[in-house]
Amino acid sequence: MKSLSILCLFLLLPPYALTTHAQTEKTSGEGYTAYSLAAKKPVPLTTPTFVALLLGGHGDVDDATREFCAHSGGGDIVVLRATEADEYNSEFHEICPGNSVTTLVITSRDGADAKFVAEKLRAAHAIYISGGDQSNYVRYWTHTPVQEIINSAMARGVPIGGISAGLAVQGEFVFSSMIDTITSPEALANPYDSLMTLSRDFLVEPGMKGIITDSHFSQRERMGRSIAFMSRIIQDGWASSVHDIGIDETTAVVLDPSGHAKVLGKGAAYFMTLDHQADVCAYKKALTVHNVKILKVHAGSTAAFDFNSWTSSTGIPMEANIVDGKMMLTDNSQAQ
Repeated sequence: MKSLSILCLFLLLPPYALTTHAQTEKTSGEGYTAYSLAAKKPVPLTTPTFVALLLGGHGDVDDATREFCAHSGGGDIVVLRATEADEYNSEFHEICPGNSVTTLVITSRDGADAKFVAEKLRAAHAIYISGGDQSNYVRYWTHTPVQEIINSAMARGVPIGGISAGLAVQGEFVFSSMIDTITSPEALANPYDSLMTLSRDFLVEPGMKGIITDSHFSQRERMGRSIAFMSRIIQDGWASSVHDIGIDETTAVVLDPSGHAKVLGKGAAYFMTLDHQADVCAYKKALTVHNVKILKVHAGSTAAFDFNSWTSSTGIPMEANIVDGKMMLTDNSQAQ
């Protein structure tokens, strides 16, 4: 009777209690923990094809996630984190049932040097960089196998995705947040504020040369600081012209290898250009810069952007001018 009672209790448990914990395999080592979950409905493996998934934060965009997984050719999606655990596994498990998922929580450079981590990354059919604090990625991965393997994976066609902090590290230029974040008023008041920590060439991502990114864009009013980022990049001689992609929350830009992108989700993406030096971009002086070109592309079924020409048939043209740290934004759509 005791055995029968235990069996009845087991049968009454909800389905997720019977499957999720049974399928998740946890592996730990010096500086890392891995959580692996088998595919819900495994599919035959095919060769991955590149796509870049750029997410603005505060929630994924299911249509964009499905497209990301479709490019993986089945196989393992490797999620990279520096904190927390395997929260992304269940989401990918449901939206992309043909893929297995492994979350690698890398908490030190020792973890980024670990053989197990390298093997998992080399076998990945897609790589997804989670939100959090991008300074951890820059600190832990620079000049380690993790950085090298991600770059070589993208070069051979493995899709890459990132949200919030994971978006921040996808451009040629990166706001690395090595001390803390910075607000638009702080960046505009002093573009050489100690919080304005910028780096470059962290990842070599197809289509993202000459670009810096920013997340939570409208919700956290980050246009001002993005313009300060671009002004600093040019002032410091890193480039003569630079682009910024600011992406709203629950919004995704999906970039294919041809340079064409979709904008999906609920918000908008802002594609910005600065092709000249600022009038004033100096230590402890308020920023002054004119003629920053912006194309605002609202997410939707026809929303598109061409990275090759930096144009959009669905974009709203705007211009930003900043004088003594104060920003004026003009909608130029009526002038077209």
